[in-house]
Order: sequence, then structure tokens, then C-alpha cells
Amino acid sequence: MRVETLPLEANGHLISRKSQVKVLRPFDGEKPLILSAEYCCAVCGAWPTFAITKDTVRVQEPCPYPDGITTTITLAVPSGKLLVTDDLRPVYDWNDESFASYNTALGKAQAIEAMAAIGCAYGPTSNCGLGLYRTGPDSYIIATASLDEADNPSPPDSACLASICTDLWAYSCADFEHWKARGGDPGTLDWSDTVVDVAPGTYRFIHHSGERGFDRDAIGTVIWAHVERIT
Repeated sequence: MRVETLPLEANGHLISRKSQVKVLRPFDGEKPLILSAEYCCAVCGAWPTFAITKDTVRVQEPCPYPDGITTTITLAVPSGKLLVTDDLRPVYDWNDESFASYNTALGKAQAIEAMAAIGCAYGPTSNCGLGLYRTGPDSYIIATASLDEADNPSPPDSACLASICTDLWAYSCADFEHWKARGGDPGTLDWSDTVVDVAPGTYRFIHHSGERGFDRDAIGTVIWAHVERIT
């Protein structure tokens, strides 16, 4: 009986933070056992089936999202007033009984799409400072600003249209009039909720946190979503 460290061929899955796993080789004729990396894929949520050879450990089924998931939705803002905050529940919410785990990129993408279907541009983030920043006449980013050595933010404060508290670890945006029509009470809004004047139209939100290689802890500016008016 011995323990070996073998390279892991994840077949597109994200199941371990390491590129190697430990394998227990029992006595001759007995099946080897994986001692680490027994996690479901952080992207698709599938539990891996391993094939153990003499030189490597390989996940047999490929991940359907080897590059992660970029989630794109559209939001109609006919009023020209965009409500920006972290949490618009219970006016907008989703039922995740049929979704993948919210701890996976797929589960988060499904939540984003479910919220978009009822009129809310929602995006999971981390517990960080967020803002909606203008980058052009009809283009924006939702981002965590970085600071230089003199504590000057990038993007600059002058470009910030709304600061977003992340008690929910998310951003939520909706047409202000649509929110009211669904039962939203303007009297409940507080310092963490902002109504931003934008050009009336349809906006595309491209959410990035499910992408492979997305670094929420990057030293520079972290862009969670690109937003652009398309009609």
C-alpha cells in the first residue's frame, strides 16, 4: 500500500485548486482511491468520475463549459430611470429548486437569467465595494474600483453614478417604473438605493464573474459587468 501524487487532467472541469491529486494504491488487485479533489465542478456542478492510470488521474466526462460562463441578458428601461442597488427582493426573486447549486457558475447564471425574465438585471459579486460607472454616452460598467498609491480611485469618482452596497453580494438593477408596478414602494428606498437617469431603451448586461480566470481579488479594477444601450 502506498500513496502517490499524480497530475490531474480535469477535462475542462474546475474541481481542485491544485493540478495534482493524491492517490492511494492498495494491495495488488484492489481498486486505487482518490484522496483529494473529491469536489463537484465549480462551474457546471457535476461530480467527477475519475479514471486512474499509472501516470495520471483524468476526469472522464468533459465539462460543458470549459471556459466558464459569460452571462448576457437584456433589460428594458423605457422610463429612463434605472434603479440601482444590491437587493430588490421581494419585488424580484427567483425559485432555484430546478437550478444547479448557487455555489457554481451555472447556478449563478441560471439565477441571472431567471431574474432577467421578470425585469431585473441581477449579478452575483463578492462582499466588495461596487459602483455603476459611465464609460461612454450609453455605456457603463459595474465595477470595484482600484486605488493608486495616492488613493485615487480608478475609475474616478466623477464617473460613478451609483454606489452599491453589497450586503447581498450582488447588484440588482431595474426600470424604476416597472419596479413600482410590481409593488415596489419608493418610501422604502434608502441611502444604498439610487435612481439613475439614463437614455430610455433596452440595455445589454454582460456578466463576467462566471468566466474561467475571473479574479475577484485582482489588484486592479475588477469589472463585474459591462452595460450598454442597444436600442
